[in-house]
Amino acid sequence: MNIREVILAFMREQAYKPMDINELSRIFGIGKKDLKSFKNTLKSMEKDGQIVKTRTDHYGVPDRMGLLPGKLQCHSRGYGFVITDEEGPDIFVSSSNMNGAMNGDRVIVKVTKEKIKDKKCEGEIIRILERANCNVIGIYEDSRNFGFVVPNDKRIGQDIFIPKAEKSSAKGGDIVIVEITKWPEPRRNPEGRVVEVLGKKGEKGIDILSIIKQYGLPEEFPKKVIDFTEDIDTAIEESEYKRRKDLRNVLMVTIDGEDAKDLDDAVSVEKLENGNFLLGVHIADVSTYVTENSPLDKEALKRATSVYLIDRVIPMLPKKLSNGICSLNPKEDRLTLSCLMEINHEGKVLNHEIVESIIKTNERMTYTDVTKILRDKDLELINKYDYLVDTFKDMESLSNILYKKRTRRGAIDFDFDECKIILNEQGKPIDIKPYERAIANRMIEEFMLVCNETIAEHMFWAKTPFVYRVHEDPDEEKLMHFNEFAHNLGIAIKWSNEIHPKMLQEVIEKVKGKDEEVVINTLLLRSLKQARYAPECVGHFGLAARYYCHFTSPIRRYPDLIIHRIIKRYINGKLDDKNVRKLEKAVDYASLQSSQMERLADEAEREVDDLKKAEYMSEKIGEEYEGIISSVTNFGMFVELPNTIEGLIHISKLDDDYYIYDEQHLCLMGERTKKAYKLGNKVKVIVEAVNLDSYEIDFKLLKDQETKENEKIPLEPIKNYEIISLDDFEEEDED
Repeated sequence: MNIREVILAFMREQAYKPMDINELSRIFGIGKKDLKSFKNTLKSMEKDGQIVKTRTDHYGVPDRMGLLPGKLQCHSRGYGFVITDEEGPDIFVSSSNMNGAMNGDRVIVKVTKEKIKDKKCEGEIIRILERANCNVIGIYEDSRNFGFVVPNDKRIGQDIFIPKAEKSSAKGGDIVIVEITKWPEPRRNPEGRVVEVLGKKGEKGIDILSIIKQYGLPEEFPKKVIDFTEDIDTAIEESEYKRRKDLRNVLMVTIDGEDAKDLDDAVSVEKLENGNFLLGVHIADVSTYVTENSPLDKEALKRATSVYLIDRVIPMLPKKLSNGICSLNPKEDRLTLSCLMEINHEGKVLNHEIVESIIKTNERMTYTDVTKILRDKDLELINKYDYLVDTFKDMESLSNILYKKRTRRGAIDFDFDECKIILNEQGKPIDIKPYERAIANRMIEEFMLVCNETIAEHMFWAKTPFVYRVHEDPDEEKLMHFNEFAHNLGIAIKWSNEIHPKMLQEVIEKVKGKDEEVVINTLLLRSLKQARYAPECVGHFGLAARYYCHFTSPIRRYPDLIIHRIIKRYINGKLDDKNVRKLEKAVDYASLQSSQMERLADEAEREVDDLKKAEYMSEKIGEEYEGIISSVTNFGMFVELPNTIEGLIHISKLDDDYYIYDEQHLCLMGERTKKAYKLGNKVKVIVEAVNLDSYEIDFKLLKDQETKENEKIPLEPIKNYEIISLDDFEEEDED
């Protein structure tokens, strides 16, 4: 055990009572020369929330003192929840018990009320371990003697006071970055100084730039990274041609969206004489150019992922690589890592080979064109790509086989509509429409999924350090809540002692094509845990896969890049004990960093989408739409339109009766008319108002609509259930 583990084990002993630094140093035999290092260790452990120092300078572990470390998530109304480091329920914190803590801070919370039945555990923030909001983005408002900044992030519930001398060149209405110089205290706002003026609210691009700054996303690559990239030799050396498997004569294509520029995967399918398929997935060998511990590698690890914000990309790697030598452009020699799999008609991978290769793709195909060839029988495209048509048909056959195999084993296929937001030259949204998941998209998904599984299983049995993509089994309590939801919608679920994804897959099949489909899928998704990266292979529940990893996108995901390095070392016999020990630390850090940056990127992408959806609907005031009721609360109901935009009908707008929230049946019930608005009902709405600051859209119900009453109302009592916000979980797409 290291020194931290020894200290924690000692403090967790039943007989331990909090000690000060002198008592601890005597117990551990710390001499004068080592005392400073010992103090630093205790400070570091205190900062991480592993131990707590009391007001009398005595140390102990938090859980034995009724304290818990965690991250604070605030609501715009002032209250918040502490998501604790240990497994357990979130702890509710009222606005009066924040004690100066802000959204995102790492804190120590003292439990003041234990969880009773359906009431959440309550607590008070007693210490702030680490501040999350050193810089805040917001609108500067000026007055005669001082100014203040209203944060864009509504979860930061206090305006920031700006002394006159600290306003810089900011004027009223400017979007600014403010550095906090004094943290909030009870009954006192935080104080700060303006460090950058971004521009006026409403100017082109300022809205998305504000979100980029708010999330701390990098806008430019550091000079040393650019210099390193410029020095990379993009010519393929003769020695690489000699030592790699030459696949340049194999018929293969890339299939991506029309706008894609970083083409990092190519596919080939060949029908073998025995009737089986030979599937080749060929991935850009990015690790050849991004060398370990180089400035470029360190920056890629720091970013961990590319971020896609509608009209711009914040890439993990500079364009010289992502759009250049690492992009599998047609009819150009490229270095790749290939996984060649022989697959039978049951979808089983009989044999596979992982090799360093060199390829030359035949065409740069798009999802649209391949779909037109296969589904629409477009004669013009069939003639243009006549030499590829049979290959596309084989790809379609193989993808159907692979999909059926996954379905048989119980993989959950959430078929949510994704939206495509189209902006004009001024950055204004002019159209929002569902993104089609057609046959070509599904083909590539299936090929990437089976490749990722094959690679993960191969490396698991190789017993090397590795980064897996994991999705743990769902929390039983959340699933029981989901069961109650489904039961009240008239959907019976066969439960067994052990939860298997096939049980949940059957639920999705039952509601496919029905009004309740989107609602059930959404509620089920909320019941599952988030997928993440980990050095341990614990399987992927949603995919019903024992082994899974991300191998196929090293241009835009760091886990893919690091496992390419590991695979190349392994297949070339260069993994000795020293390398293994070094890799164990590397995969630990890469897993954690990549998971955290993925969450950050998802939040930023979601916020930009919400911003542009609200902006789009602000031009549609008074227009009528049909949608479905996607959520019901005690203050109203949310309606989702076919283009994925969601808006609120506040309960006060239902003026034909007094409506009561029936939590048991998840509906709003008219007291006099008994008219019921429940999850999954189709309704017609008018866009009434849009708040562009909070991205909130308000709908009003069209008059004289018929709504179905609940057909099956169970007689047995049901527990209360609080609707949880929708997080981003792993879906069937390997992305």
